[in-house]
Amino acid sequence: MTRADGPGATGVDPRELWLHPDRPRRGRRPAFSREAITAAAVALADAEGIEAVTMRRVAAEVGAGVMSLYSYAPDKETLLDLMIDHVSGELPTTGPLTGDWRTDLKAIGRLQRAHMLRHPWLPAAVQDRRTLGPHVLAFLEHALAALRPSGLDGAARLEIFAQLTAFVAGHTAYEIGRARAAQAPEQAAAEALYLAEVAADGHHPELAEALASAGRPGTPDATFERFLSRLVDGLDMG
Repeated sequence: MTRADGPGATGVDPRELWLHPDRPRRGRRPAFSREAITAAAVALADAEGIEAVTMRRVAAEVGAGVMSLYSYAPDKETLLDLMIDHVSGELPTTGPLTGDWRTDLKAIGRLQRAHMLRHPWLPAAVQDRRTLGPHVLAFLEHALAALRPSGLDGAARLEIFAQLTAFVAGHTAYEIGRARAAQAPEQAAAEALYLAEVAADGHHPELAEALASAGRPGTPDATFERFLSRLVDGLDMG
């Protein structure tokens, strides 16, 4: 694989990564493939977190030498691009659209959240994505089609999809973090006591009022739906 040209460029040329066959150009064809390497990396990330994904660990999973992997992914960042596109193949791209772009955009947001919850390493990974693979592009095409009834031009539709994806990634990362924190009830109780004392110190009246307000439905699904509706229904179409 050739690296992208230009000052400060990193990684590989996306044409080389996505448009060319996935076999090395020199030497005999090995007993493993880019698909197998990527699937092994995804399985590691799903089970142990993205920190567990190293070229050495992935090589061991597929029974390959570490150096042979560099014919397929010259660095971990390129491997991450491959992983993102691999799991993006799980996203539906051919489902019928209602013609109500806000309804369809919310449905897309729900798909993204469910997808990121299945792969907890994704929220952080998509924010560092450098290149769009074929599965990512297929889902993007579906989202842009869903937004066509809005009457916005293509650039604005791209911006809205990017805004939605950033929201879902950020919210889902927070949701995953809260779920992990719930597994340490002592820490959660300590944080609640801390906030109660801060709210009572007289220096944070806005926080005190917010904490004293009647709570809204607190399930993860209800919270996401509330935030998603605020985002999509509040989009400025000017």
